[in-house]
Amino acid sequence: MKSKVQQFREEKNLTQSELAQKSGLSLRTIQRIEAGNIPKGFTLKALANTFEIEPEKLLPSKENTNLDRIKWINFSSLIGLIIPFGGVLFPFILTYKTKDPRIKELGKSIVSVQIILATALAISQIASPFIQKGLSLHFPLFLYPLLLIYALKLLVVILNGISLNNNNDLHKNLKINYL
Repeated sequence: MKSKVQQFREEKNLTQSELAQKSGLSLRTIQRIEAGNIPKGFTLKALANTFEIEPEKLLPSKENTNLDRIKWINFSSLIGLIIPFGGVLFPFILTYKTKDPRIKELGKSIVSVQIILATALAISQIASPFIQKGLSLHFPLFLYPLLLIYALKLLVVILNGISLNNNNDLHKNLKINYL
């Protein structure tokens, strides 16, 4: 993915060396910025003057970074398909490591849904042998709720991911928050 400095440099048909000469910055500084470092202070002003734009246009947008964080929180709940209660634990850790209040709220909603699904899975797995014995069934009853809840977990993550891409919000928000 190209940095904003690289995009503006290519629009002006400049090489890195030419940009360094025009802006008064070193070639190494230009290379570091194009590799992903965020320009600050004098460097930011010098590049903005060279490109004849506002300095804010050279900075990465915060909305994308925040959206990436909530997508990771949503995606991390898939760990619950492999590790029991991992779908609660990992999103919980990622949610509480973030400082953005909006991301925390969305993360809490994701964790709350995962708590409900993990609890339903645990209860169904505990109850299924008793139901199987009580009904004298010969096939393993525990597989049906297991596969159903796993499919539901996968569906929730996919729908939330699609909704985050399209609307920057979750597909469904719970009225009850368990955190």
